[in-house]
Amino acid sequence: MKRSAIITLIAILAALIARPDELPRLLVNPLIGTAPAVTRTAGMFGKKTEEFGQTLPAVLQPHGMNFWTPQTRATELKCVAPYYYVDSLFHGFRNSHWIVGGCTQDFGSFTVTPLAGPFIPGSTVESRASRFSHDSEISRPDYYSVLLPDAGIRAELTGTSRTALMRFTFGTDSVATVVLFPNSDEAQATVTIDRANRRIIASNPVHRIYQGKGQPAGFSGHIVLQWQDDLEIVVALTFAAPDSVSSSPVIKDLPDAGAAISFRVPASRTVTFRVASSFTSSEGAMANMLAEAPDFDFDAAQSRLAAIWDRHLSSIEVEGGSLSDRRKFYSALYRASFLPQVFSDADGSYPAFAGSGEIMQMPSGLDYYDGFSTWDTYRALHPLLAIIDPDRTAAMMQSLVLKARQGGWLPIFPCWNSYTAAMIGDHCTVLMADAAVKGITGWDIPEAYTFMRRNAFESPATREEYINGMGRRALPSYLRYGFIPLEDSVPDAYHRREQVSRTLEYAFDDFALAQVARILGEDVDADTLLRRSGSWRNVIDPSTGYAQGRHADGSFLSDPSDAFSFAKFITEGAPCHYTWYVPHDQPGLMELMGGREMYAERLDSMFTFGRYWHGNEPCHQIPWLHNRALRPWLTQRYVREILDTEYLDHPGGLSGNDDAGQMSAWFIFGALGLYPVAPATPYYDLSTPLFPRVTVNIPAHGDRPASRFTVICLPASPADADPDDPTLPAPDAIYISSATLNGTPIDRSYITHTD
Repeated sequence: MKRSAIITLIAILAALIARPDELPRLLVNPLIGTAPAVTRTAGMFGKKTEEFGQTLPAVLQPHGMNFWTPQTRATELKCVAPYYYVDSLFHGFRNSHWIVGGCTQDFGSFTVTPLAGPFIPGSTVESRASRFSHDSEISRPDYYSVLLPDAGIRAELTGTSRTALMRFTFGTDSVATVVLFPNSDEAQATVTIDRANRRIIASNPVHRIYQGKGQPAGFSGHIVLQWQDDLEIVVALTFAAPDSVSSSPVIKDLPDAGAAISFRVPASRTVTFRVASSFTSSEGAMANMLAEAPDFDFDAAQSRLAAIWDRHLSSIEVEGGSLSDRRKFYSALYRASFLPQVFSDADGSYPAFAGSGEIMQMPSGLDYYDGFSTWDTYRALHPLLAIIDPDRTAAMMQSLVLKARQGGWLPIFPCWNSYTAAMIGDHCTVLMADAAVKGITGWDIPEAYTFMRRNAFESPATREEYINGMGRRALPSYLRYGFIPLEDSVPDAYHRREQVSRTLEYAFDDFALAQVARILGEDVDADTLLRRSGSWRNVIDPSTGYAQGRHADGSFLSDPSDAFSFAKFITEGAPCHYTWYVPHDQPGLMELMGGREMYAERLDSMFTFGRYWHGNEPCHQIPWLHNRALRPWLTQRYVREILDTEYLDHPGGLSGNDDAGQMSAWFIFGALGLYPVAPATPYYDLSTPLFPRVTVNIPAHGDRPASRFTVICLPASPADADPDDPTLPAPDAIYISSATLNGTPIDRSYITHTD
């Protein structure tokens, strides 16, 4: 029997934000995504690092500068996260800047380790590590603790955006040690011990990845660790190698260095350290510490951070449903709160984009952001932030404008405060277009348009600039042919070839930019870009209806089996995955495939033949497209299956890399029963909500007052009700029988941003 539900959507102004009875912060499971996937499709399409969520069980302020995390892997190597659930040795607490959920690398990071006994010269990170058990772990967004049984130490962590407090309780009356060391794979870090001011100061130079791999990024991670004034220091020393140890009062600039302080502790003595970081200077780190952690009161700091998370997570209130689903929901919202991250100090200073070394200044009260994993996050994460955090969205968009102003070109994938061109497409344009279309104010849209337009119409004047990551890859081919032919291998890109995927993504980028052009009255540009947005047609083989590689002479590759196998002209997938990447023109795709029925059957085959891959982004809009085929019940069916089987309340509960929160944002939208299939448009496709009642508390922004949007899911009939609560739909009531918006029946499968 198909069980059905009635959906009621209510939008009202809200002077006050209601608080749920159950604190969402206590439902978060930060360990989800830290182990190999155990979901239904785990390993079906991707192996090794693709089978990990690559997340962190971090203590952080939402979108804060540092992700304070327990560490089990001591490196900044690509694709190695600082923490994995399968590990059993605790290295310490790291101030990580890992692109959470990605397969990239950390940068400018340091780790702080507590030890029982004096420091042993010549010891390694691994030899200093302590055995631990997950049974003794407490992991929350505002607090982490773990028992180290061999050392007899309880290690606790809380923090702010730029500062952490670390509290260590030592079980024996003896000498104990705290070690600070950089995770510098280039062996270029430096350290200073300043005993007079009770602090260790260190720096860890940042190096680029992808474009300019290994070159200096023009800035460093700086850190200051300070101890309490009543701590009796026995030894303070720096170390670089087994035979290189110094214990003079001040040691400066020892390369590839760490530092250790040993001190006397009576049994059960608790010692607290303050640790702060900066990307500008050690002075900036010290100023951040004084601004955010003016004392050593661990409990007060933890209470402040808990309150921040309570407010942040309560931006969406879910009621009813299973405990497991509520845990999955708030864990997803936690993971969607890492990136982009604040990059500026408490006083607004930050290193200029693209490595000039200049220190820039934000206006008072504003933050500068970095860590835009745009190929992933333009799809759902940034549209989510546009709803629940519009002021921060505006600051993020202005940060992109500043990067373009300082570097000369709008970046493609701005991470490590550098150009990278790491992935394909030009999706900072989509981020900005989505914000503009949805009325996000407080950023310079006209200036942004000049740089978006430059990316779409121009190429850098010099080859050096292009190789450095400026401008769209293979733009001349795209403009000449209307697609990127197989003859253009796109040599100056991290992802080479992938010509068909690039064409499809550039077509959507052009569509998104046309929306901004229209808003600004640039109608000639808008018309040109809209024509170019039809370039997707040039890489769909009309004889098969699937995406296909195409030569410069116009001929397609001839093997129809290519549609279902991974191909070099497709990014991280098969042609059947990318065929549906026409977010802005599904009617056109339908027509090219031979009509709605053929479109619908081919779309359903993605699921009935096991071709759908939720673990990577190119498929994420596909379940929602059944609405366009006028088969909304299939959207409702497959979205619910994905929510139930591809997201689990388990360390292996993500079916692929979380990719800076995109995977998590998909779950949030899916649970709401809404999805932005085509960002830069004001539409959200509908599906069945996961919970009986969800309230989105939308903050005030610009001239718009705060409001509240409530989604209520009711049983359609007594037979469809939950036997334990007849006012609620049964757990398997996944099909929508009717829907209303503010009491008015909805006869369509979408609502608008204005709604």
